[in-house]
Amino acid sequence: MKLSVLPLMIITLIILSCSEKRKNTHANSEKSSYFDYSRSDVQNTGGIKMIPIQTPKGTFNVYTKRMGNNPKMRVLLLHGGPGGTHEEFGNFDGYLPNEEIEYIYYDQLDSYYSDKPNDSTLWTTEHFVEEVEQVRKALNLNKDNFYLLGQSWGGILAMEYALKYQDNLKGLIISNMMASAPAYARYANEILGPQMDPKVFKEIKDMEAKEDYKNPRYNELLMNHYYTQHILRMPLEKWPKSANLLFEHLNPNIYIFMQGHSEFGMTGNASLKDWDVSGRLKEIKVPTLVIGAKYDTMDPKYMEWMSSEVQRGRSVTTNGSHFSQFDDPKTYFNGLIKFIKDVDSEEFK
Repeated sequence: MKLSVLPLMIITLIILSCSEKRKNTHANSEKSSYFDYSRSDVQNTGGIKMIPIQTPKGTFNVYTKRMGNNPKMRVLLLHGGPGGTHEEFGNFDGYLPNEEIEYIYYDQLDSYYSDKPNDSTLWTTEHFVEEVEQVRKALNLNKDNFYLLGQSWGGILAMEYALKYQDNLKGLIISNMMASAPAYARYANEILGPQMDPKVFKEIKDMEAKEDYKNPRYNELLMNHYYTQHILRMPLEKWPKSANLLFEHLNPNIYIFMQGHSEFGMTGNASLKDWDVSGRLKEIKVPTLVIGAKYDTMDPKYMEWMSSEVQRGRSVTTNGSHFSQFDDPKTYFNGLIKFIKDVDSEEFK
């Protein structure tokens, strides 16, 4: 009897081994559909879709690129500037695919890969809201899957879009932007400026008073004493390539027209100088995440307040700066991913 036990054990082990191999083979055959573009119209373009935009000045094409495939969680990314590029979201590739969240790069009209009519009559929040709406329709985004994320100027655009078209949204993310341009200017001039070396701040303000913005010294002072503290909190030589590409490819014409020359708020003849929707935030009823940062160019306390003004808000404050996706990615992406998934699972509170 004892001799028969050993062959029986060997047979049992062989059966279990074969069963485990079958399980592993089956598991490997169940591939995720996240990168499956086979049933989409962008398979042959690698996710890129040039979308025609109807405007009073004609039809122009804007660049979009879809990353991933998730019919329930689709995030359209609105870059800053105005006149910035989708490159400011370059490191989203390192975080969202692992969560199988679909996201869409997008260059607004007059930015980088999109057409550049260079017509200032189109540089209005009203135009860009309608542009986003046309992009939404072309990409088949709707209230069951459409998350809109806007950073900096993109946050202004996201708020304006939500105030007009929030019934199309599943979730709204306002990243690193206040709801008032005058409040932003006050924070920059009364809080952040005086924190700088007084001699440096005075030299910057003196050049601004003379409108000496093309002076190389002006840019040098900003980059070394302001940008590395409040835009991207790293030494310039350590800035990630995608952040540098954003500045290389930024369209200065639209930026100056809407934002102005100064980094201490929107000044001069900037068209956004008096923009303010702080009194209308209470009209936003869709789930909303407001991301701010401790060292941001924007007031983090004000952005926390914004999340309490909307009807269904949540706030995340990173330990980074204006581009906290780069200088505090852990807090930024943990907060962003949790929000998207909580809304999707109807667990958002």
